[in-house]
Amino acid sequence: MPSRLLADATEQGLVRFDAAGQIEPGLAERWIVIDEGRSYIFRLRQAQWANGAKVTADQVAAALRRRLGARGNPLRPFLSAVDEIVAMTPQVLEVRLSRQRPDLLKLFAQPEMAVFRTGRGGTGPMRIVATMPHPLLRPALDPARADPEDPREPQPEEDVRLIGERAAVAIARYAERRSDLVSGGTFAAWPLLATVRVPPADVRVDPAVGLFGLAVVSRAGFLADAANRAAVSQAIDRAAATATVAPAWEPVDRLLPDRLDSAAPPAAPAYAALPLEERRAIARARVAEAETGGEPVRLRVALPRGPGATLLFGQIAASLIAIGIEPERVGWDEPADLRLIDEVAPYDSGRWYLATACRPCSPEAQAALAAARDAPTMAVRAQEIARADRLLTDDMAFIPIARPLRWSLVAPRLGQWQPNTRAWHPLNRLRREPN
Repeated sequence: MPSRLLADATEQGLVRFDAAGQIEPGLAERWIVIDEGRSYIFRLRQAQWANGAKVTADQVAAALRRRLGARGNPLRPFLSAVDEIVAMTPQVLEVRLSRQRPDLLKLFAQPEMAVFRTGRGGTGPMRIVATMPHPLLRPALDPARADPEDPREPQPEEDVRLIGERAAVAIARYAERRSDLVSGGTFAAWPLLATVRVPPADVRVDPAVGLFGLAVVSRAGFLADAANRAAVSQAIDRAAATATVAPAWEPVDRLLPDRLDSAAPPAAPAYAALPLEERRAIARARVAEAETGGEPVRLRVALPRGPGATLLFGQIAASLIAIGIEPERVGWDEPADLRLIDEVAPYDSGRWYLATACRPCSPEAQAALAAARDAPTMAVRAQEIARADRLLTDDMAFIPIARPLRWSLVAPRLGQWQPNTRAWHPLNRLRREPN
């Protein structure tokens, strides 16, 4: 989170997110979409690199191509429709697509698509004015956007000190009024809020969308069979698991939060209409059938650290024990049978949810996901997403539990902070605009 916030503050892309999670201009001052959604043409504003050099379309196009080619870029699989990025003039560039992608701007607004040049840094909207002991950021003077009648230089009181630290320390710092913002809180640290005195109005929860659940990462032994994977899923008391961590945290049992760009409503698991005890009775019978030689079924569950994760594991373990499975908690990066996925969706497509949940999934579901990726039209894409949703749900490759829990601690003077579905809060969009 600190590295993404720093990139977003100092290395903006063509577009970026505002305080409400909506698209606003970044390096591009305006854009048009032509050729039935297969061409995005951006006109750059007059911007400067950190060293004062002028930004050109050639430089931006080259930087974006590097971003697209980077193996470590998590957005790379979802930008495969980008064919070319070319400079048309020194101030105009075009992004050419092989297939329509209505959500392209939301992907280009992510920090992973921010533009920078080695040796020249980024283009703002903030600059690093000191690096030790923690980065000190100050709004960049932007001549293209400055008021010619009031060429005010950024002031030190507008500075932001970015500190990356453990959640417990950050919460204590805020409670002691030594910081104005704690950002990026997750379910793992939520219970820590009960240990300090923080005004309830300062605790802000985002309506985040994304995936929170257990991915089946080892399809061997008991989990090799889809019916056995379903037994694990239907045994979990989701309402108890979420309420134990945070009372208002709503559980879910489906992969997609809504229809999105699918041709059908979210697929429901076969057991969805059954009461919990009936589901567990079916699951117990399945586990008993799978036990061989008197050896119980054992499953390793990988979770992050933190009191929220401990509470969650307690509920998951109780659910598994209730059907005859012996659970073992292991670290997030250790070998496991089930691994927690806790990710906010970067854009609103069913394909992101399904592809992210497939770790791995059945060959049929993988084929449907590939067909959705390569679909020639949005209508065909919608049909393939719906097919992949049904196949992935039947395959039980992922066990949904809830939507991601994201929270912040926000001082009253940060009047521009707004909750949003991306759970993203740019450092340059925190304070109230001056009158």
